[in-house]
Amino acid sequence: MEQTLTLIPDAAGWRVVRPADLPLGPLLLGRPVAEVAALLPRLFSLCRTAQGMAARLCLGLPEPDGPQALAAEILRDHSLRLTVTLPPMLGLSPRAPTADPGLQLFGPARRLPDSPAAMMAWLAAGQGAAPLVAAIADAFAPREAASTTLPLATPANALTGAVLENSAAARQSAHPLLQGIETTHGRGPLWRVLGMLADAEAAIAQRLPAPALQGTTAHVPAARGLYSLTLARTAGLVTRIHRITPTDHATAPQGAMETALATLPQTKRHLAPLVAALHDPCMGVTVKETRDA
Repeated sequence: MEQTLTLIPDAAGWRVVRPADLPLGPLLLGRPVAEVAALLPRLFSLCRTAQGMAARLCLGLPEPDGPQALAAEILRDHSLRLTVTLPPMLGLSPRAPTADPGLQLFGPARRLPDSPAAMMAWLAAGQGAAPLVAAIADAFAPREAASTTLPLATPANALTGAVLENSAAARQSAHPLLQGIETTHGRGPLWRVLGMLADAEAAIAQRLPAPALQGTTAHVPAARGLYSLTLARTAGLVTRIHRITPTDHATAPQGAMETALATLPQTKRHLAPLVAALHDPCMGVTVKETRDA
């Protein structure tokens, strides 16, 4: 059954209601480690390379997919969102991803501008994904639909239960352009779309963070942010599972998505699905309108 995220406007702003998580324990606990490593990525339709890599790292199994496969998955996901999914939400025509994503996303320079001033020249030239970025900049004033400045997700804090900023933009937040945009616009739609582009550039250049194993927990970069998985085993059987995804962090109460929607003006509530899409949840989104909306 397809899972759907529901956005509900109320007096305080918006509530983000997630469907119940798939109960993984009955499906995986007590199974042989090789079987769990093969089954886990098949249970979810997105980020299968990242999920499979995390499972094999946890369980001490050989890793057939190298960093190139992980980077290719991340680049493919970003390219689809930037060329197919997001443009129609802003009245732009979708474009099929090409064999040269660097050219398609950035133009002849094949890289993201490194400052707001350079970005303005790129937008004026209309190269690559510039029309999409320009449309987002036009749709939202600075600090509209901007989330609270939450701590960035890292392997050290991902499993602490803290409310974190876990996204492609978080991973690339040190990029000079993202730093400049965060200063002027906050962590809003412009920061998030540029974060996807910066992450796509890093994937092309093979500059993504390496997967990390800490005890029985693996932390693996995925398209939506940092994916964390704990799998414990005894006598060749999986005995414990704990899984935290970027969507878990993004949709947490008072998390990035809720606090971003709280700063969306009443006159722009029709843009709520776009705001949600820029947070890149791994499920469909519906808006439940109030009777007098």
